[in-house]
Amino acid sequence: MIEFIKGFVDHVTPEYIVIDHNGLGYQIHTPNPFIYKKSKQDEIIIYTYQHVREDILALYGFQSREEKALFMKLLNVTGIGPKGALAILAFGDPSQVVEAIENENDTFLVKFPGVGKKTARQIILDLKGKLGDVAALYGPNLFTHEDMEEKQTANTALNEAIEALKVLGYAEREIKKVVPLLQEERLTTDQYVKKALQKLLK
Repeated sequence: MIEFIKGFVDHVTPEYIVIDHNGLGYQIHTPNPFIYKKSKQDEIIIYTYQHVREDILALYGFQSREEKALFMKLLNVTGIGPKGALAILAFGDPSQVVEAIENENDTFLVKFPGVGKKTARQIILDLKGKLGDVAALYGPNLFTHEDMEEKQTANTALNEAIEALKVLGYAEREIKKVVPLLQEERLTTDQYVKKALQKLLK
């Protein structure tokens, strides 16, 4: 098992990033790949989970061990796969997810792509009362953007955000509803994604 990878961000796509570690490129799926754009010049550590199936060998990466721990707990829920768990983590505020589980708020949980009423109830059944160790380690803001580089234009950032939302499983008709609200501001791709997710989850 690969616990973490230390290296430089070589490439960022809506679905994954590529980390250059001593000349070897690791393709790593992350909840929101665009948060790593600001790190292209810096060596980073990404905590990884290796997902192995008969037809799949994939790496999933996270900013912290706590984020990784929540991902692994979600994977233990019947009906939740890696893509579904990433979509939940992409919301960027695990404390709200934990709160929804503890309060049995399935109305909040079904707003995530791929999570229906039955799966939401299963998440609550499997995880309620078992997330205290993870929740205690999260701050109020999992992702901060104070020093985010603003090299791309707003239009490019918005287009990238739309592609990221599609990768997360949101339908085009859902995305079209929030695009006009996003166009009101000039944001980075990551900020567009987070704002879109906040509106889609309302």
